[in-house]
Formats: sequence, structure tokens, C-alpha cells
Amino acid sequence: MAYDARVLSGIGVLAAIVEAGAFSRAGEALGLSQSGVSRAVSRLEGRLGIRLFHRTARAVTLTDEGRRFYEEVRPLLDGLEDAATRAAGSARAVRGQLRINTDAAFGHFVLARRLGDFLQRFPDLSVEVVVRDRMGDLVAEGFDVAVRFGEPEPSALIARLLLRTRVLTCATPDYIARHGRPDHPSDLDGGDHTVIQFRNPATGHPFDWEFHRGTERVAVRGSGRLTVNDTGTLLRACLSGLGIAQPLELYAKDYIEDGRLVPLLEAWTGERFPLHAYVPTRRHTSAKVQAFLAFIGETARSAEISH
Repeated sequence: MAYDARVLSGIGVLAAIVEAGAFSRAGEALGLSQSGVSRAVSRLEGRLGIRLFHRTARAVTLTDEGRRFYEEVRPLLDGLEDAATRAAGSARAVRGQLRINTDAAFGHFVLARRLGDFLQRFPDLSVEVVVRDRMGDLVAEGFDVAVRFGEPEPSALIARLLLRTRVLTCATPDYIARHGRPDHPSDLDGGDHTVIQFRNPATGHPFDWEFHRGTERVAVRGSGRLTVNDTGTLLRACLSGLGIAQPLELYAKDYIEDGRLVPLLEAWTGERFPLHAYVPTRRHTSAKVQAFLAFIGETARSAEISH
């Protein structure tokens, strides 16, 4: 295909639609009318010989061919943006809009608390945080990066390990005064203690309670009538004295430091849970994504308890 400036222009319109999620909002961002956006897409579709979007009254989504094309050209657009920034002699290559996909717990307990520092560090950058239970399709929905706990599932995305945080066992001082402190994980199976179960979204069943000490592994069932599927609810129930919980260290830190929660079975905290960042491609990672990955890595590590 010979070079055609209209193709590059159309690709820019394509990227704007994916990021905005609608033709009208893309037009506002580009200074074009909705009909102008539609014409640019039609020209690009004609030039490529494929249909790029499924369009309904309620949503605009990429077709399979459109998604594949966008996955190929998105890194090139980021590279063009970075090259233009460098050519302009700017010392702040981190700019534009960064769309982040995360779950509610990480967004609430870690990310939102520290985003002010990130925005202050990069004044030419705007950030959109979208909270979701499931990661979904990063490319089709125009996300730059996702942050999720757990082992990566097979996909075309690139997973980057940020850290492995401890799984802690906690209760309130009042609960310990009423029920005593367990000395061994097996004490949780004896009926003297109540545990708060947390449902695994991947399996639909509560997470197993497993304790690690060196090479030792002890699994317990525990007894309790409360099961939750949200970290905020888990912590609130535990803070109310309803039982013993197993939050991640990242989320329990503040409550432990101010004394509202007490860590239990501290010799058995060898279990770690991984935190990954996901990006669509290994090549041509944009400056804004690189900056965010560095920031979120240091942020996650600083949110842990020193030990």
C-alpha cells in the first residue's frame, strides 16, 4: 500500500473512537463533527477492505478484524507520539490520556490514595481509572494498562509481575479478648474460632485457608456463617469483630498500624499473592505506560508493612 496521509489520519480517528467509546465523544476530542468522524472511518474501512466497528444504538465495539488491526497500529501510534514529543524538545514525554483498568479493592485501598502524587509528577498527563470485576478486552476497550491480583491466565497480553504480597490472618483486639489467640493454624478447626470466608471470583467457591511456614503447609477449613466477595466488606466485617479474616497485606496495613486489627499466627505468613500489570504489547510501550508501571511498582511496595 502506497503511503496515504488519509490512512494515518483515519488511524488517529480509529484510536480516538476506541479510547472514547463513542463516535460523538471522539469527535469532541478531535474537533470534528460526528459525521466527519463517520466519514473518516468509512474512508479507512474502504482503504483497508475490512469493517472496523460494530455500531448499535447503545454501543460501539471493534470487529475481530478491527481489533487485530488496532492491536498492530496502537504501538506505532504511541511511538509516533513519543517521537513527536522528543522532536519538540520536550523534557516531559509523559503526556496524553492514560486509561487504567483495575479491580475495586486495588483502586480504593492503594491506587486512588496515591494517584495525586502521580498526577503531580506528570502535569501533562490525564488519567481515567475504570473499576471492574473482570479485566475484559483491554485492546477493544482502549485501555493502556490493567492491574490485577492473581496468576495470569493465558492470553495475548503481556503480564509484568509487580510484587508478591503476604496473606495475613487478622482479628480485632475485642475478638481476641473474647475468643483468645490461636497458637497454631489447626486451632481454627477446633470450633473455638469463627472465620470470615472470601469467595474466589474465578471458581465461585471460598478461597482455601492455607498457612505456610518454610516448607510446611497446613490447610484448615474453619467454621463461620459469613462469606463475602469484596475486600472492603471483608475488612469491615473483621473490624466489626465478626471473626478472623485473611486480607492481603496491602489492604490491612493501615488497620494494623493503628491497632484496629491484630495480626495472628505471624510465623505462618509465608503465603504470597502476586500482583501483575497487563499491557497489550511488549514492544513500543509508550512513555506514559512505562511511567505508570514504575510508579505502581513503587506504590505497591510502599503499601506493605516493613518486615
